[in-house]
Amino acid sequence: MSDVELVVRSTRVVTPEGTKAASVSVSDGKIVAVAAHDAEVPAGARLEDFGDLVVLPGIVDTHVHVNDPGRTEWEGFYTATRAAAAGGITTLVDMPLNSLPPTTTTDNLRTKQDVARAKAHIDVGFWGGALPDNVKDLKPLHDAGVYGFKCFLSPSGVDEFPHLDGEQLAASMGEIAGFGGLLIVHAEDPGELDAAPHLSGPKYGDYLQTRPRISEDVAIKGLIDTAKRLNARVHILHLSSSDALPLIAAAKAEGVRLTVETCPHYLTLTAEEVPDGASEFKCCPPIREGANQDLLWQALADGTIDCIVTDHSPSTADLKTDDFATAWGGISGLQLSLAAIWTEAKKRGHTLDDVVRWMSARTSALVGLDQKGAIEAGRDADFAILAPEETFTVDAAELQHRNKVTAYAGKTLSGVVKSTWLRGTRIYADGEFTEPAGRLLERNN
Repeated sequence: MSDVELVVRSTRVVTPEGTKAASVSVSDGKIVAVAAHDAEVPAGARLEDFGDLVVLPGIVDTHVHVNDPGRTEWEGFYTATRAAAAGGITTLVDMPLNSLPPTTTTDNLRTKQDVARAKAHIDVGFWGGALPDNVKDLKPLHDAGVYGFKCFLSPSGVDEFPHLDGEQLAASMGEIAGFGGLLIVHAEDPGELDAAPHLSGPKYGDYLQTRPRISEDVAIKGLIDTAKRLNARVHILHLSSSDALPLIAAAKAEGVRLTVETCPHYLTLTAEEVPDGASEFKCCPPIREGANQDLLWQALADGTIDCIVTDHSPSTADLKTDDFATAWGGISGLQLSLAAIWTEAKKRGHTLDDVVRWMSARTSALVGLDQKGAIEAGRDADFAILAPEETFTVDAAELQHRNKVTAYAGKTLSGVVKSTWLRGTRIYADGEFTEPAGRLLERNN
């Protein structure tokens, strides 16, 4: 233990065995031991004693739209990763669309990596994209290190990222299954969306009718059937419809290689509270009613839903018009996701161990980030230091996101991130940041 450089100590350290008093030894950015709270500090090591503050493994968010390059007025790697660090997130995986170019070829991946390299405050990985015409590009992207491939089953909202029809879905899924990859899917059925009422204006109830639960349910059923036929590994993105839960549970019980995520906004915000014209609450699929939310929480508790990610999808403020039909659909929540989930989770009887399982351990496992997601020997020394009993009121102007628009404005949340550590180095503390020190991650590296 003579090469230990840092010991992190607290009466509350969240480990895979539960929360306990512990001293965590770090060498060369890695955790080398989790010992008793009063363990002797090795000679030459620095002790950081956090008292009763909680030491969590850094949050791993596998669903973030950074929009860089091409739409950097919407966000960007510098601001997104600062916001993430301020919220206790130490790793994110960037979505392939809303940037220009989209991450749909190896050249486009390298372009994005070149842009991100000097701007990232935290570690960053990348998803590839599956389009109707890029099946030939999927294996090269996989070999280049993307963590999987995103597709849409209905229009994405940007012309450069078209959706897949049933035949195209099977072609992409079959190709990805052939090399052992992961397909992640925005599952809303275009036929059901076309059949829904086409309403516009400021009333959220009208918008909710335009994206009914059945659009998710039908798309998910078709996705499960295709995955079963092809023995493919698939992941359902941002589930909002509780009506799909029995389908998902049955598929998992049958052995379909299926995982599912949901998002803080579906778990903490409800349709009943959205004011007219407040399109900062607009996302696709939409925030649904409180009774639907209760069932999502039950599904998290029983494992039908695997994990929680932000789907941080910002835009400039001018695109958030008061007409729900035309406003950009996306929730900005990167900096607030941990606090938002903890606030609601503790009301429902859940613990920080549960939150870590949903937001760090299982997200890491989803993409194969074996070095992240837990405080145990061999993992990266990524920590979020949390004061779980402290509260704060969200002031949008104080957020690190490039555009100060958030559906959480004015809400009082529990859980203040005091500092964030990346590979044993403090990168954020009490509102202050170091220079960008994040690394670009590639699958199996």
